[in-house]
Amino acid sequence: MSIRYECRICWHVYDPAEGDDVWQIPPGTPFEDLPENWTCPTCEAGKDKFIRLGEDDA
Repeated sequence: MSIRYECRICWHVYDPAEGDDVWQIPPGTPFEDLPENWTCPTCEAGKDKFIRLGEDDA
């Protein structure tokens, strides 16, 4: 299971298994490997605004 991250601003969840169509990030890309300038595709918050979801949150 991949580790998902949630935006603290708009609650968008980045799931590495799905990637990011807006930024053309292919499925299988871990959050840590996203480009430094990547932002939330929903609200444009930076990576520093995301929190790691625990397994209980999945």
